[in-house]
Amino acid sequence: MIDVKLLTKRYDDYEAVRGISFTVEKGEIFGFIGPNGAGKTTTIRILATLLDLTGGDVTVAGHSVVSDPEKVRRALGFMPDLFGVYDRITVWEYLDFFGAAYGLARRERHAVIEQIIQLTDLGDLREKLCDALSKGMKQRLCLAKTLIHDPQVLVLDEPASGLDPRARIEFRALLKELCAMGKTIFLSSHILTELSDVCSSVAIMEKGRLVACGPLDSIMSRLRSRHVYELHVLDKVAEARAMIEKSGLTSDLKDQDHTLRFSFDGAPPQLAELVKALAAADIPVVGLVKEQQDLEDAFMQLTRGEVQ
Repeated sequence: MIDVKLLTKRYDDYEAVRGISFTVEKGEIFGFIGPNGAGKTTTIRILATLLDLTGGDVTVAGHSVVSDPEKVRRALGFMPDLFGVYDRITVWEYLDFFGAAYGLARRERHAVIEQIIQLTDLGDLREKLCDALSKGMKQRLCLAKTLIHDPQVLVLDEPASGLDPRARIEFRALLKELCAMGKTIFLSSHILTELSDVCSSVAIMEKGRLVACGPLDSIMSRLRSRHVYELHVLDKVAEARAMIEKSGLTSDLKDQDHTLRFSFDGAPPQLAELVKALAAADIPVVGLVKEQQDLEDAFMQLTRGEVQ
C-alpha cells in the first residue's frame, strides 16, 4: 500500500534522508521510529505530498507522490504531530468544513460526519467549541478530520503525544478498530511500548538511514542471540548457582536475593533436564521465567543516539 524506493531528500549540502526503501502492506499497522533528527518527519512530509523529494520515488495506493500527488491526497489521510483548531466553531462545524473542502455533497457529508463522530466517540461533543476540548478529545477530532474522505491509508505523526494513560489506551483501541476496518496505518511515535502493542512491522531510522525494517518478531529474533531466564528459589541459592554453572549450558550467571538470572544457549529439553536436576537436589524452585525483549531493547541495540 506504501512503497518507498531509494528515497532521498537533500537541503543544499545536507542530506536528511539517504536512499531509504521499505514497503507497508495493505491492512497493517506499521511503526516508524528513530531518534530526533533521524529524518522521520521529512519522510512523513514527503509521504503526505507536503515536501518534494530529491531522489527515488514513493507510491501510496499505487499513485506516485511525484507524478500523481492529487491521487495520493485522495487515498491518504494525514494527522500531523502539531495541528490547530479554529476558534469559536463547534466540533460539527469543524468536520463539516473539512468535508466540504474534500468536495463531499452536503447530504453525503452530513451522513459521513455522523458516522465518524460515532466511530471516534465524539457524539456528546458535537456542539462543543473546538478550543474548549481536552487534549485527548482534540486528538480524536483531528483523527476524525483525517477520516472524513474515507482514505485507504492513514499517516499519523505522534498521535498519542501528550495524552494521559487512559486516553492513550482508548486511542490505541481505536487504531486497532480502524485496522480491522481495512485501513493501512503508518504510525510514528516516541512511545515505543505502545508501538509494540499495535504494530506488526516497524522501520527504525538513524541519521537519515534505515537501520532495521521488517516484521517486529523477525527483528526481535535477529537481535536475540541467546535467551535469558530468571530462576526463583526459596533457599539454597548457592547450591542452585553451582548446579547451573556445572551444567555448561549457561553463561552470564547473576544472582540477587533468591533470583538467579542466566543466559541459556541449549535446547528446551536441556533446560527441562536442568530444572529436573534442581528438583532432584531438593532445591525449592518456585518459578522459571523467560525474559522478553521489547521494542525499546531493540531500539537501544540498533541505534547509537547520533544526530545529523
